[in-house]
Amino acid sequence: MSRAEIILSGFADEGPVSKRAEEQLTMMRALGLSYYTIRFVDVGQGLKNVMELSDEEIGRLNELHNDYEMKVSCIGSPIGKVKLLDQDDGTQNRYVPFDEYLDNDVQRAINLAKAFDTKLLRGFSYYHPNGTDPWPHLDQAAEQLKKIVERCAGEGIIYGLEVESHLIGGDGDTLAALHEKIGSEYCYIIEDVGNMEGQGHSPDSAYEHYVKMKPGLGWIHIKGFNTPENKPMIEAAKARGLTRFIPVDRGDAGHEMVLRDFRTLVPDLDKKFKRLGVPGVFVDLEPHVKGGGQFGGFSGIDGFGVAFRALCKLLDYLDYDYHLTGYEDLRREE
Repeated sequence: MSRAEIILSGFADEGPVSKRAEEQLTMMRALGLSYYTIRFVDVGQGLKNVMELSDEEIGRLNELHNDYEMKVSCIGSPIGKVKLLDQDDGTQNRYVPFDEYLDNDVQRAINLAKAFDTKLLRGFSYYHPNGTDPWPHLDQAAEQLKKIVERCAGEGIIYGLEVESHLIGGDGDTLAALHEKIGSEYCYIIEDVGNMEGQGHSPDSAYEHYVKMKPGLGWIHIKGFNTPENKPMIEAAKARGLTRFIPVDRGDAGHEMVLRDFRTLVPDLDKKFKRLGVPGVFVDLEPHVKGGGQFGGFSGIDGFGVAFRALCKLLDYLDYDYHLTGYEDLRREE
């Protein structure tokens, strides 16, 4: 089998403590990366979520992209992380009437994707009332997500549904069902093995849910997770005040199983994405090795580097092909 060619990217805001744009871009370029997912950034006017950037900040960021020869792979938006129903369920999640949400938040995310010259928009699948069964809410969520995807498609933007806990699309069953009901070539599923295992799935169970998502799969987020059975590593992590997120060459083999199979999908996905104006198939590093939460995570420059090298090691083992600026000749000699 020939090597599957992918494009590496990452959530650059996980590196520098300051989250200054120049520091994020410096870290990514030093690692040989040419793409990054934008989420939180300080462009000189304070730390902001990408959704809150001013026109001046967007312009300055684009200047920096040119200076550093970096491109945005995806808008790491929080679209879809709102309540489906206007009910008090004990959480702080906000509810926004759908038409208002579509015209304001969703359109804003689309405009950002166009401003940063990317076709990919990361999103989610709504919060159902906390502690309830997601399935009774599936049809309403699918109906609203379909309208979001239609708005995206009208402007050539692809909506990625990320699997994550507490959402209606919190596992392979519900997310696959949502994707099928949406029924658009401008909607893809984003797999995240760490998010699955963080919900209590074993590596085998996470892989089973990955298989269910395969028909709609578009790209992958990478964060390792250490299952509770590995007590020594967990205790060491607790002593350092960390979560159980780890580099992918440690702990269980969930990523190996998923990435081994994903490489068989890459050639066809590459053709589909390029037809839609996307440069290729992305594998996006979101390591969280020093902590993670509902709206982001942190790894530090050191932790991001460790997680990145671990990912490259696994990809090399699985015969993936990827380009790192300044390192390509060295890799080929090896």
